[in-house]
Amino acid sequence: MSKEVSRRYFCRVALAGLFLMGRRQTVADATHSCSSGEETPEETEGPYFKPRSPERQSLLEPGIEGHRLVLSGLVMDPSCVRLPRVMLDFWQADAAGEYDNSGFRLRDHQFTDDQGRYRLETIVPGVYPGRTRHIHVKVQSRGTTILTSQLYFPGEVRNPSDWLFRQDLLLTVMDAGETMRARFDFVVTA
Repeated sequence: MSKEVSRRYFCRVALAGLFLMGRRQTVADATHSCSSGEETPEETEGPYFKPRSPERQSLLEPGIEGHRLVLSGLVMDPSCVRLPRVMLDFWQADAAGEYDNSGFRLRDHQFTDDQGRYRLETIVPGVYPGRTRHIHVKVQSRGTTILTSQLYFPGEVRNPSDWLFRQDLLLTVMDAGETMRARFDFVVTA
């Protein structure tokens, strides 16, 4: 095992331990570090975005099959200030790798709370030709430009062959049990 893999593994295990002990995560525990001053990288929107998604925090509807996922995190500015009332618009493929292009299945928008936190209940998306598992997202606070990006899953066989994949957009998976728990913190210009 290389030093980089060992270090990454140690960090993930440490974060998982803190999470499981019930400790509130601070900005210093963020997955995408705001202390570097770098914003979350942009990615292509892709062909499947639909505006006017319903406002909700759970995409779990009757008939949705797949491994459950709870994704949570913070939205902060480059100075590590948490941003309230920021809109996040999520969309993804179902477990078979198909997008709902006629309705709003596995699509939503929501707003961060007063502490800049968000929480999404969904499923792990499936793969389709040319792509690894990913979740699309748009992040926008009032009066700012929209950050469009994608979030990826660690350890996926298809990550190296997906030409859009970026290591710095990996989710931090804290528990891959019956319901996967993952985290990603966004850094955007306020």
